[in-house]
Amino acid sequence: MSTTLKLKIFLVIFLIVLAGILFLPTLLLDLPPWFKKYIYRGQLKLGLDLKGGVHLVLQPDLPKAIQNRLNNYLEEIRDTLRKGGVNFEIQSEDSKALVKFHKTEDLEYFKKEVLKNFKELKIHREFQEGNLLVTELRLSEEQLKYLEENVLNQVLEVIRNRVDQFGVAEPIITKQGTDKIVVQLPGLRDSERAINIIGQTAQLEFRLVDEEVMKKVDFQSLVDSFILDKKISPEAPLQDWRNLLKAYLPENSEFYFLVEKDRETGKIYKRPIILKKQVLLTGDYLKNAQVRINPDFNEPYVWLQFNTRGAKIFEAITEQYVGHRLAIVLDEVVRSAPVIREKISGGEAQITGSFTMEEAQDLALVLRAGALPSPVKILQNITIGPSLGMDSIQKGLVAGLIGASLVIVFTSIYYKVSGVVAVIALILNIYFLLALLSAFQATLTLPGIAGIILSIGMGVDSNVLIFERIREELKMGRSSFSAIFQGYSKAFWTIFDAHITVLITSLILFVFGTGPIRGFAVTLSISIIVNLFTAIFVTKIFYEYLYEKGQPFQISFFTLLREKLFNFMKYQKFLLTLSALFCAIGIGGGVGAFLGKANLGIDFTGGTLLYLRSEAPVSLDKIRTVLIEEKVKDFTLQDVKEENMVLLKVKFSQESPSEEAKRILSILSTKYPEYKFSVLANEEIGSVISKELKNKAILAILGALVGIILYLTFRFNLYFGLAAGIATFHDVLFVLAIFYLLGKEINLLFITALLIIAGYSLTDTVVIFDRIRENILNKEFENFDHLINVSISEVFSRTIITTLTTLFGSLSILIFGGIVLRDFALALTIGFLVGTYSSIFVASPILKLLHRGKIPKLTPREHLL
Repeated sequence: MSTTLKLKIFLVIFLIVLAGILFLPTLLLDLPPWFKKYIYRGQLKLGLDLKGGVHLVLQPDLPKAIQNRLNNYLEEIRDTLRKGGVNFEIQSEDSKALVKFHKTEDLEYFKKEVLKNFKELKIHREFQEGNLLVTELRLSEEQLKYLEENVLNQVLEVIRNRVDQFGVAEPIITKQGTDKIVVQLPGLRDSERAINIIGQTAQLEFRLVDEEVMKKVDFQSLVDSFILDKKISPEAPLQDWRNLLKAYLPENSEFYFLVEKDRETGKIYKRPIILKKQVLLTGDYLKNAQVRINPDFNEPYVWLQFNTRGAKIFEAITEQYVGHRLAIVLDEVVRSAPVIREKISGGEAQITGSFTMEEAQDLALVLRAGALPSPVKILQNITIGPSLGMDSIQKGLVAGLIGASLVIVFTSIYYKVSGVVAVIALILNIYFLLALLSAFQATLTLPGIAGIILSIGMGVDSNVLIFERIREELKMGRSSFSAIFQGYSKAFWTIFDAHITVLITSLILFVFGTGPIRGFAVTLSISIIVNLFTAIFVTKIFYEYLYEKGQPFQISFFTLLREKLFNFMKYQKFLLTLSALFCAIGIGGGVGAFLGKANLGIDFTGGTLLYLRSEAPVSLDKIRTVLIEEKVKDFTLQDVKEENMVLLKVKFSQESPSEEAKRILSILSTKYPEYKFSVLANEEIGSVISKELKNKAILAILGALVGIILYLTFRFNLYFGLAAGIATFHDVLFVLAIFYLLGKEINLLFITALLIIAGYSLTDTVVIFDRIRENILNKEFENFDHLINVSISEVFSRTIITTLTTLFGSLSILIFGGIVLRDFALALTIGFLVGTYSSIFVASPILKLLHRGKIPKLTPREHLL
């Protein structure tokens, strides 16, 4: 055995062992601590749709948001009045502010010159308080209405940014009713940490320390005496402390606690500190926040970088207040108060405080994601089951196993020994893929599984391409080993082009996409790289081993279709017209879906969320069956762990949420009285797919099409790229048109199916285009029609076999996968057939039209890389 072959075998064995180590934490959760500490602790997690997770109901504090907005305006008013030399006092509480003046001319100046710049404020009333002239300010009706309508949206987007940066894959974040937000997070090892990140307000402020007041009064002794006399608890809210110490403070200063941690003992100390009320700079001007390590103490701190405007403000502050202490306040807690030694240019600052690495990372995360406009209350925190329903998942697994078994049996019988080798490579493909996903600690969801399904299809297709090339070489009279190695050599570039095209597409989907699109892209990208390795490198080792050992090997395959020249271009005009008609319907359906006019699922429309309590353990399968029988439209069911409770999301109907709840309760009580269902709560919920997510998805798909065109332009020419892009887009529109005509719901499962279809169709088209290019370089043809007919006929057997193997999976899910996955499987089945049709009858005729019927001159592919 040659050294090269030994190294190849060693590499495969090494990778199998390494993958086992990476995958072990996922298979065995109770590994010994030493393994997790010194070897590896990464773990593949399951998403909400497959496992369930944490269900939170949050409520923003609207009065606090109003107060915060009012306080922001008051800070600007204070600054303006001080610059104008006005003697005044301001008191603010309960969404109103009292501005007090000693002189009439100061009041008039305030009303005429100052308030004109604050259209968001209005004078509620004016009165006299002793010798003081008092004006009561409140936010205008327009501003209040704006806050009521937008605070919920702002909180939702900030939470979504935080959850995304925390690394939670495909959470569900949506509105509930008019003043609440539902957040569902897939199973986390540290759910409490995620909840803290979501709920932290993250209001960052920079204020000056009032050194004069602190010199006059010993606040530490004062605080200690109040605690000793039991006038207040040490854990009392900050506002209670402020009320108690109000008499000791001037109007323009405020009481805070500076929180510090002892580096040696780790004990937390709270020290009183007095700050000026004027806010010099806020977190609104932050550009970035990262964790860095202090080399002196080997401790993490949070490094801040301001945007251009913030950097200028910070530079001006540090120049004006050299020698003063500048406090960094986060959510009403002073984190540090360093002395300004000199003017600081460049717009950088840091927050220290003896953080742990995890605390510093979380703080940097929430600062990057932005502050919440108001605090949020956690009204509900429960653990829920999978959104697909455990019954549906079990049926899907059974269907998947049936489909995989059919593929294995067919491949092993049709390609005999070589088929068995291909099946082993396919199993290795899945094994390596799961190991890598574990290494990245990925969260596996249905869209992710969809990416795996597509990669398995591509894995089968790669082997089919190689075997059909070997068949061609055998027909030319080559020996078995000569045909095998020539087959690998000639199939390589076709497999490479198909995989790289889909890889570029998936990477663009990952960069520009979000949610399920990104989950699909991650698994597909990894699996494509793994598939190139197993299909080309691993399977070839088997034949190289036999060849070097000198063992005779007679390769043979069954034949499904005898090679024959078909006239595929005969009906090109009719079929292109038919395709154009379905594309027009698909565009109409797509526009209707975007405008909300099509039959959209609850993911897009929102609906009603019912909390149902029962007195006995519930069978989701029974509930699902009866609701479908009673024609209850698009819904999802989730059980609540360790409680006899079910969350039922139902698409909006003509009825109000309360009437919808009564109707569903009546149906369930009539059919299953033993459960004794009761409705704990019912509220409207918003769509899971926000406008921003829709826009990102469209951008991702358009970017993917551009990527396809650019790569194929580089490898072939512009017209090949355009034809492949048009054919891929055609397949998506064709399936969309069929679903639109059938009145089927367009939901996230359907979108996932479209992504698989696009990838499958693209692969099929590239394979045919690769053969067309090869024939242009090596043969002479009468015309473009003859070129296309010969090229497609040569790969027709491969096309049919690949279609059959992919249909095994989709038809298994369609027949055995249960109700929830039925439309998903139907879309896949239709899409695989349409993809095969388009690669033959759409892509190639479009290629001819773009070249105006003239066979182009192409550069051999080996010169392009």
